[in-house]
Amino acid sequence: MKAAVMTEVGKPLEILDVDIDDPQSREVVVSVKASGLCHSDLHTLKTDFGWPVPLVLGHEAAGVVEEVGSLVTSVKVGDRVVGNLISSCGECSRCRQGYPTMCSNPDAIRRPAGDRPRYSMNGETVTQIGDIGGFAEKILVHERNVVKVDDAVPFDRAALLGCGVITGIGAVKNVAKVQLGDTVAVIGCGGVGLNTVQGAALAGARRIIAIDLQPTKLDLARRFGATDVINSGTEDDVVGRVREIASEGGVDHAFEVIGLEATAQLAVELTRVGGGTYVIGKVKPGSGVQLSADDLLRGHKKLKGLFMGYTIADLDIPLYADLYQQGRLNLDDLVSETISLDQINEGYEKLESGEIARSVVVFD
Repeated sequence: MKAAVMTEVGKPLEILDVDIDDPQSREVVVSVKASGLCHSDLHTLKTDFGWPVPLVLGHEAAGVVEEVGSLVTSVKVGDRVVGNLISSCGECSRCRQGYPTMCSNPDAIRRPAGDRPRYSMNGETVTQIGDIGGFAEKILVHERNVVKVDDAVPFDRAALLGCGVITGIGAVKNVAKVQLGDTVAVIGCGGVGLNTVQGAALAGARRIIAIDLQPTKLDLARRFGATDVINSGTEDDVVGRVREIASEGGVDHAFEVIGLEATAQLAVELTRVGGGTYVIGKVKPGSGVQLSADDLLRGHKKLKGLFMGYTIADLDIPLYADLYQQGRLNLDDLVSETISLDQINEGYEKLESGEIARSVVVFD
């Protein structure tokens, strides 16, 4: 099969032939129909996070189940599915408590060392990012890494449910638990940030302040429910402007969705007494964010990092698919363009420049 492979940090992806193994008892083969370009993979291309190479990127994938192992019960051949980036055993205490993103034994659903690899090239193991590796014509994954969705959801929209949507809305719904009338600031209005904005709108936030350098992204943020926008490239005092809009010293909830130390620290400054700061962006290893003693003792602020919006994929992905079909969740405006696998590097150049919200690779 053809796949977009990262062979070295800092180099463009290469379209190569990759061998895919047969499914084991609880594995499924999915014919990929669409796969979204996410900033997390862009960070991985540019920064060494320790992933072994060669590496197939792509974790927002949707397609049709083509083959199943002998013990698979959750899906069947012909089902339309979305890749689930949250690898979890389903049996540890965190999984049983409803926190699969904190699973203590994700290796339980991976092939043991010494087994044949799922992907390979010339006998060499090829890593799947996030146990998905969705920039490929097919994926071979454990059944817990896919979730069935309604056939009415187009593949290029369904793919986004696997990361950008569940991360942004999940941060609002599952972690911050934004309430009717709360005030919210979102720093960074790419795909995840826009979903954070619309998650706050769905929750009934009174003021939703979107902050970005790109005017086009701020325009998009208004379409997703932002009540106010701030261009941080032209506004001299972002903190002062947010406090003016929200009053009472800042917002109830500030979300950082870029992954920079400076913007994470800014989010802390935007948070009012008793509020919460949530770092969603993939911050470079070694970075730091600080709460001062006053923030903790007199400000009663909290600072929280989170992974994938504390999503329970089997519940949340079908929920968001339903909301989309009801016209209450905007997925259409997230898809800026559809491209072929051969155009993937150009797609990432556009994403990095801030020109677009999401490119989606589509397969025939």
